[in-house]
Amino acid sequence: MGARGRGQRARVGGSLLSPCSAAMASSGEETSSGSPGRAGSGTEPPSPESAAACSAQLDSMEDFEVLEEDEDDLSELPPLEDVGRARGPLQEDAQSAEQGPGEAAEDPQEWLDVLGSGLLKKKTLVPGQGVESRPHKGQEVTVRLRATLDDGTVVEENPSLTFTLGDCDVLQALDLCVQLMEMRETALITSDAKYCYGAQGRSPDIPPNAALTLEVELLEARDAPDLELLSGKEKIDLANRKRERGNFYYQQADYVLAINSYDIALKVIGSSSKVDFTPDEEAELLDVKVKCLNNLAASQLKLDHYEAALKSCNLVLEHQPGNIKALFRKGKVLAQQGEYREAIPILKAALKLEPSNKTIHAELSKLVKKHADQKTVETEMYRKMLGNPSASSTPVKCKDKLTWTIPWKWLFGATAIALGGVALSVVIAARN
Repeated sequence: MGARGRGQRARVGGSLLSPCSAAMASSGEETSSGSPGRAGSGTEPPSPESAAACSAQLDSMEDFEVLEEDEDDLSELPPLEDVGRARGPLQEDAQSAEQGPGEAAEDPQEWLDVLGSGLLKKKTLVPGQGVESRPHKGQEVTVRLRATLDDGTVVEENPSLTFTLGDCDVLQALDLCVQLMEMRETALITSDAKYCYGAQGRSPDIPPNAALTLEVELLEARDAPDLELLSGKEKIDLANRKRERGNFYYQQADYVLAINSYDIALKVIGSSSKVDFTPDEEAELLDVKVKCLNNLAASQLKLDHYEAALKSCNLVLEHQPGNIKALFRKGKVLAQQGEYREAIPILKAALKLEPSNKTIHAELSKLVKKHADQKTVETEMYRKMLGNPSASSTPVKCKDKLTWTIPWKWLFGATAIALGGVALSVVIAARN
């Protein structure tokens, strides 16, 4: 993907989405990509031209770093920096629990250094309903959000933002700090750009490497919906939201978080269901699954997790044996592992499906040359292991020559003696 798509966002109903997220919104899907939360309510769909441009960008076959729009299991990699509930000032939770509802868990005037690095801080402005009212990971929370730059410019206002806590659906600063908030608490959060929009920023109103100040009020927390009871459309929409968030993190070059989002989307798709889906819904779920797996493989390649990427590619090819991106990435993985003999036929199969693709041509040419070089090296290695044939052949040849020259000399000598004897006999006979 590289720098493609970075810094280019479209304003949609109070939240800033990436162009691809806007296209998702136009098809009736909610998305969280490129904004602190979902673009659920009040969104206006972009023009068909914008959606078409996004689709062309994501589906371009000229660059296989482009994600699908249409493993080890890396889920053990933490999606967020671990925030223990008993860390630092939070060790006072036991004492705070003795306080009644409405009393502050922390001193409203004190800043809580959430990660211990000074890059993310939280201060309680209005106390909440007690430590026991804090939300848990996996719950759906609703907050009131107001985000500003250091100069006071308001860049985000949402009176009712809903997201799944701990799923990285929103800015890390928001996701981390809401876990530490009490119900009805209002908090002020100051965050380094690292936990907001990073080095890319968010065009047009958030510059690169910009710190943000968030004013957040926790309004509601409830259990997430049962995946088994979701309708086909609800499951498709949820999986697409997670996938879009993964695309956002991929564009930010945060491949660990991208993998986390794709993994969550795949778990949603693969969850059992007590609801019957139509054939069209089944086909669409499979399509979303293939896109997530392809994007997962791309992220795993970025982290050099070759076995995991190979597994993701194989899963795609089980469903779609002619998937060009999966074939290309599988060939690339095998090449990275030095398996040129296996990689070349796979890339040839991809090229046969799309002969004009320059990326496959270049990769295949490079691979063929590497394979030829590898065979040359192997031949030289075997020659050295078996000894130098040129050095050993000379003595053998000389020995063979010597073996044959001795009998011939003897034969010529014996013949000469015999002829001499015959001549002598003739002379003696003549004299007599």
